[in-house]
Amino acid sequence: MRLTIDVLVIGSGIAGLSYALKLAKENKVILITKDQAEETSTRYAQGGIAAVMYDPDSYEKHINDTMIAGDDLSDPNIVKITISESKDRVKELIKWGVDFDKQPGGRYDLAKEGGHSEYRVLHHKDSTGMEIQEKLYIAAKNHPNITILEKYFAIEIITQHHLGIEINRRSSDIVCYGAYVLNPNSGKIDTILSRCTMISTGGAGHAYNNTTNPKVSTGDGIAMAYRAKGFVRGMEFVQFHPTALYNPSEKPSFLITEALRGAGAILKDYQGHEFMHKYDSRGSLASRDIVARAIDNEMKISGEDHVYLDARHIPSNTMIMHFPNIYAKCLQIGIDICKDLIPVVPAAHYLCGGIATNELGETGIKHLFASGECASTGLHGANRLASNSLLESLVFSHRAALKTDSIIHNINHEHMIPDWDDEGTVLNEEMILITQTKKELQNIMSNYVGIVRSNLRLNRALKRLEIIYKETEELFVRSIVTQEICELRNLIQIGYIIIKQAMERKESRGLHFNIDYPKVDRNKLI
Repeated sequence: MRLTIDVLVIGSGIAGLSYALKLAKENKVILITKDQAEETSTRYAQGGIAAVMYDPDSYEKHINDTMIAGDDLSDPNIVKITISESKDRVKELIKWGVDFDKQPGGRYDLAKEGGHSEYRVLHHKDSTGMEIQEKLYIAAKNHPNITILEKYFAIEIITQHHLGIEINRRSSDIVCYGAYVLNPNSGKIDTILSRCTMISTGGAGHAYNNTTNPKVSTGDGIAMAYRAKGFVRGMEFVQFHPTALYNPSEKPSFLITEALRGAGAILKDYQGHEFMHKYDSRGSLASRDIVARAIDNEMKISGEDHVYLDARHIPSNTMIMHFPNIYAKCLQIGIDICKDLIPVVPAAHYLCGGIATNELGETGIKHLFASGECASTGLHGANRLASNSLLESLVFSHRAALKTDSIIHNINHEHMIPDWDDEGTVLNEEMILITQTKKELQNIMSNYVGIVRSNLRLNRALKRLEIIYKETEELFVRSIVTQEICELRNLIQIGYIIIKQAMERKESRGLHFNIDYPKVDRNKLI
């Protein structure tokens, strides 16, 4: 099947939905999502969205906190743009119906999280992402100019390459014409041609064994853009959330929001002793890279599989009112967080790198935009400041929408694009080739490219990955396309880029900590 549309959006989280809603005023939009539209990383964002709302907070303070968290690798101009536009974007969310918690007097009940110098995180209890996802999805679903196609999986971005024209990463005139998409109803690959395309496919947490990301986070958009010769940067900066609930039988891992530490919860070792003061003067509210490495170090010292988070001193009514989902989840596995210590462990959580974009969400490929976790705007630098991600998605989807609106009607999208060629392929009847390779990839990444790295580990990881890359490419070429083999292929691509860019960074910086390049900076003692 061939479809022609004004705007194609790949991904249904906050970045894709907000972009689609803005373009749909004057354009026809198709939004495709590989699962149910509500199954996104946005939905699982517990903490909230950071924005400067009241005194004594200021743009300058938020900018400074962001630069410190990013270990001074954040782009100052991008940080300024994001923070200065924060209040306007939050107001738009409120107009879309998002209900942020308020104090009795009517002011928003702002939270404080690690790395923030002021209370500035708007939230809806401990399920902010779910509230945002629901309201934006309802608005998009009811919009007459938006068609949402669920369980449609994007295979490749269409460029001149598919017209037989040779392109490479030095080409300055690569153009995106849409995407090849796996249709769940027919099992065939559809051709969707578009004037402009937005990639908002989220992160790639499932490159690792332990992740808080939903199952859809397999790096699809980043891998597609990379294969289309787009630029990808900052992939060495993988953020491990310090406090995922330790429950080995559950995947993905349940997130214990940083806001709980903001409310006073304290990290303790296996013996019940507070330990963060040894690593950072901010204690349990240090930035995520420092806390994750500290926990990793404590686990190595003790030989245990987790540490604890102690919230027992927080009033029970506060816990139940502000963290109802965490309270209920822990209770399900026999932990009363008002009386018991919470076992926690770091888990792959957020990818600070991604498809390189400018201040308008444009990639190096013409008519192709990227926003959200799959994009690298320059905001996060070497480490994302808590609750800046939802804000980033809103700001740059808004800016991308403005740019798209200014160019879209001058774009001709009637091209002689050939349909997907699956001649000579056969159905792969050995799923074990995919499942075992995925486990192998996740083990390689978790053991060699995790919270703490070394040159030896990175070199070993690259050698192992090259073998499974060749095996998987051979399998892909001869197989009828399925979502499973494409996800595996994408995850291997993601792993390769992370390793290569980690090897290129000859320093320890932010989330990339290499023991061969020791660095003591801003109270970092590990």
